[in-house]
Amino acid sequence: MSEPRRAHVSDHSAIVDRVQRWWSDSRTPAQSRELSLLLPKLFLQFFSGTSLVLEDETGIRAFLVGFHSPDDDVQAYIHFVGVDPELRGRGTARRLYTTFFQRAAEAGRTEVRAITSPGNAGSIAFHRAMGFSLEPGDREVDGLPVHGDYDGPGQDRVCFVRRIA
Repeated sequence: MSEPRRAHVSDHSAIVDRVQRWWSDSRTPAQSRELSLLLPKLFLQFFSGTSLVLEDETGIRAFLVGFHSPDDDVQAYIHFVGVDPELRGRGTARRLYTTFFQRAAEAGRTEVRAITSPGNAGSIAFHRAMGFSLEPGDREVDGLPVHGDYDGPGQDRVCFVRRIA
């Protein structure tokens, strides 16, 4: 597999297709389609320079959509990451995150943030393993600090932050 490359607007349809296919094992087709709506084309129109794609001869195998905050010059944010189920558990997401951290640090960023749903135990464990801290929330659920209604009514989130060099 090649080195992570900068994403392009032309990657959008392939990324949406991957989200709908890669999450079909844990979601209905309607839920997978809904998940893919978290990746409108505007993310690649305006943040392709900070988003990453890993591919091989078969096409896109993993991606990370992230950006550097335009309002806070120390922060970067990882919005969405997808890894082909065949590659999960092999360090692929770690590779994307590490590349994102390096590029963000080179751009003068010192913090990276991310969020996930309180029920996404795999994501929570991964972010902790990657050195993220859980930010205090407005309440605790199953021992986790949760930000209630973060993404709208009933859309609670766990928020992460990681300092980078």
